[in-house]
Amino acid sequence: MPIAYLRALTAPERTRRTNLHLGISLAFIAGAINAGGFLATERYTSHVTGLVSSMADDMALGEWALAATGVVALLAFLGGAALSAIQINWARRNGSRHVCALPLLTEAALLLGFGVLGSLHHIIGTQLLVTVGLLCFVMGLQNAMITKISHAEIRTTHLTGLVTDMGIEVGKLLYWNAGGPGEARVEANQARLKLQGSLVLAFFVGGVAGALGFKHLGYALTVPLAIGLAALSSVQLLPPRD
Repeated sequence: MPIAYLRALTAPERTRRTNLHLGISLAFIAGAINAGGFLATERYTSHVTGLVSSMADDMALGEWALAATGVVALLAFLGGAALSAIQINWARRNGSRHVCALPLLTEAALLLGFGVLGSLHHIIGTQLLVTVGLLCFVMGLQNAMITKISHAEIRTTHLTGLVTDMGIEVGKLLYWNAGGPGEARVEANQARLKLQGSLVLAFFVGGVAGALGFKHLGYALTVPLAIGLAALSSVQLLPPRD
């Protein structure tokens, strides 16, 4: 049943399967937000390493306004991660089943807010640092949520760590194990490699969808993404079946 499946995806009781399926869904959404957001703001909003490097470049070149945008973006990502941790810890301490629902519904609402600000830019003159900061806050919120509930096994908003871990596992897979009988074998964790590859692929497909979506729909792209997030989380707000 779709409702039962969605309820399991965001339930406080976690399994490797539900973590993987939720992670793939969120990686797709993160890829779409990151790619579509770049077309809207000319900034990638999930890549903190790139943000810090851009800040350094802007400061060195005397581009203080752009450097200030980078500072706001960095602090926003940090703030989003902090809010996610607060929401999850509050839900756990109070025995709530909304461990995932609260961060995801917050993300959906903020994403719609970004769409409204962007679509009204020609009227209200939204500043770049506001829109970039809002998307970075959303990315920090999402990444902290999936990181926390998966015990740091899954991250969805950037790929550097995932691709590095994939390289390690591929190296193990290709290792020839020519040692003596008493020597420990080098073996790849193929389940982990599958998980990492699935997340990378989901992020890429989401990026393509997000770029095409923003090209053809503009800021209205935020509506289906927000609906997807709400669908993932809102079932936890329904009364449980007996």
